[in-house]
Amino acid sequence: MQNPAPIALFVYNRPEHTRRTIKYLQENLLAEDSRLFIFSDAAKHGEEEEKVNQVRALIGQATRFKSIKLINRKQHMGLAKSIITGVTQLVNEYGKVIVFEDDLLSSPYTLSYFNEALQRYEKEDSVMQIAAYMFPLSEKEALTQTFFLRSINSWGWATWKRAWEHFEPDIDQLHTQFDLEKIHRFTVDGTMKNYWKQFMDFKNGKNDSWAIRWHASVFLKNGLVLYPAKSLIENIGHDGSGVHSIIEDTYRVHPSRKPISSFPTVVKEDVTALALVKNFYKNRKGSWIKRGRKFVANQWFRLKNRFVK
Repeated sequence: MQNPAPIALFVYNRPEHTRRTIKYLQENLLAEDSRLFIFSDAAKHGEEEEKVNQVRALIGQATRFKSIKLINRKQHMGLAKSIITGVTQLVNEYGKVIVFEDDLLSSPYTLSYFNEALQRYEKEDSVMQIAAYMFPLSEKEALTQTFFLRSINSWGWATWKRAWEHFEPDIDQLHTQFDLEKIHRFTVDGTMKNYWKQFMDFKNGKNDSWAIRWHASVFLKNGLVLYPAKSLIENIGHDGSGVHSIIEDTYRVHPSRKPISSFPTVVKEDVTALALVKNFYKNRKGSWIKRGRKFVANQWFRLKNRFVK
């Protein structure tokens, strides 16, 4: 494929996660044709400097890409500012970008999927993102190989400059555009109310999420996101190691080892996929016993980490 999109990889203080993420990216079919830009945030606290330095030493040895550029931040930016700044830089220069964080394992065909979709839907203004992760849905055999949904996903994604220009970082500007009907649709017909909670938590200064603002920006433009029926990404960050993560297995999948060969010719939300995703959201928390076990595990994990520190 000619002119593959540049890859933006955002890393911080998890050397083993970063090593695995890069290893899987190296095994992609288009790795040797792709430019890799690694954005390494500086330590927020002194005790994190050693891990940050380990990550930087590791990425300094990376190979197998067309080119590798390391962007080592001198001051701590935080994940949201780092991603917004890095994505903006690359889409302004290349017109498109593929985005990874340091806890995402890819299929050998993930870059091929991204680049094929970026080329195919380049001039479709309503398509605003390409996502590579898909939930562990039941009845996946009922789905086409790829399809469109209204919600973004931040675990391995790609976009164009024309879409990213609609990113609105001002939460108040976004908030004024919502009414009750839009909130209902934004939360996938009320099945994922956590989306609105994240939105309001950011508005109230309780989180620093770039993704919920990107989600709202795409939604308010009636944007659509392409997804694969079988995930091309595995998130290994649900082990409590991430900035915003807890111990979680609800979203566990293994990347598909098969290439994507079919894409929608009609750009509209897929009603079958939407129904399966809504069912997943409704049942994702599991039984009260499962919820209780998860709560206890995370409380113990937090207590142990506090004691160790």
